[in-house]
Amino acid sequence: MLLQFSVSNYRCFRKRVTLHCAASGQDKSLPDNVIERKLPGVSDKRWLKGIALYGANASGKSTVLSALRAFQQLVLLSAKITDRKEPIAQIEPFALCPGQSPEPTAFAVVFVMQGIRYEYRVAATRERIWHESLRAVPKSKEQLWFSRDYHPESDSYHFSPERPSGFKRDPQLEGYTLPNVLFLSKAIANNRTDLEPIFLWLTAQLRFLDLSAGNLLGLNYLMTAEQVASRSPLSLRILELMRHADLGIVDARITELFQVKSVEEQLKIFPPEIQTKLRESKIPIPELAHRGTADAAVPLPWSSESVGTQRFFSLVGPWLDILQHGYTVCIDELETSMHPLMVRELLRLVFSAQANARGAQLLFTTHNPLLLDPTLLRRDQIWFTDKDEQGEAHLYPLTDYQPRKGESLIRGYLSGRYGAVPFLPDGLLGAFGGMASGRDGKSRGESSDE
Repeated sequence: MLLQFSVSNYRCFRKRVTLHCAASGQDKSLPDNVIERKLPGVSDKRWLKGIALYGANASGKSTVLSALRAFQQLVLLSAKITDRKEPIAQIEPFALCPGQSPEPTAFAVVFVMQGIRYEYRVAATRERIWHESLRAVPKSKEQLWFSRDYHPESDSYHFSPERPSGFKRDPQLEGYTLPNVLFLSKAIANNRTDLEPIFLWLTAQLRFLDLSAGNLLGLNYLMTAEQVASRSPLSLRILELMRHADLGIVDARITELFQVKSVEEQLKIFPPEIQTKLRESKIPIPELAHRGTADAAVPLPWSSESVGTQRFFSLVGPWLDILQHGYTVCIDELETSMHPLMVRELLRLVFSAQANARGAQLLFTTHNPLLLDPTLLRRDQIWFTDKDEQGEAHLYPLTDYQPRKGESLIRGYLSGRYGAVPFLPDGLLGAFGGMASGRDGKSRGESSDE
């Protein structure tokens, strides 16, 4: 379970921003939208099952998820680095301050795994790790398992504390860890089982769904297709959800990639060896049966399905898997190509105590104001991103504005009361108005010396 995530000096975020998953103690609405869990050393005992990120295009909302993804990839891939001069690919610092000395990009995540709260922090430049630390709270007292800091004056790393509680140091492994490699990842590669819960949460329990519409060879639908092909108990639930989604679908079956001529055309864009590999892998292709006249079940090729149907099929298998395993999942632009009522029903599954008994969490970005519904989302589940005049992004919750009880959040958001919307005082037609005013680009009301 994710409790908190912070990032600084990453892409459009210059200063530290923090996303909190603690539910407001003052808000008693929608109790099914929170997870009740008392944790050692923490006063909060209710945690949000989902957070919606709103913002204008290029305001930073997708970057919040990208930062968490970059942190995950850094942990997952770090131990594969064998050259101390190899750049750390996941570090992308704020770029709109030319000439400024580079500061480390910093990540910090607080989460719960197997009933224990952990906090893991990393600060790094492209060249090296500057700081790395891990804290655990198995009971009421926090334990600092390790802290690793780079000292430029001696060009060396210092590990502390000398005798950590709950963790056994390995000075030899510490010395073997390259400056551009995380100690956590190196330790996992050397079979340190005591660090496995931290590594597993960051790399397996934390999930990212890429649901790009129409991306057939991206295999976004693969989990759903495999479940349908196996006719497992989960496949019955998938078919049930498809039938209830008002798409006219009554059944589904799976063909294989090399049997579908329309896919053969798509394969031609790949080199011959890749084409052969894809054909040999027999990638499953869905074939959905639709309700026809006289209640006939008419199968249609996957390529003829609407983008919305393809996206829903791609999502429904992973969605049920998320609920079944209690994952923390990030999705960018959840509503793309799907009707708002469909998105609403998917969210209701996550917020249902019955459907989501394992405490799955969802972080998603959206532009859809219809989801700002007090019968669907609590106010503390709504966050915004916005950029200032220097191009620096900021992250903040709706609760900062303390909206009045009964206030229309939809109207307030669209009117710009909470920020996070495009600033278009003259609309896009203003550009054409400026052109009409003269070739020099001066507005109609601006004086001229000519």
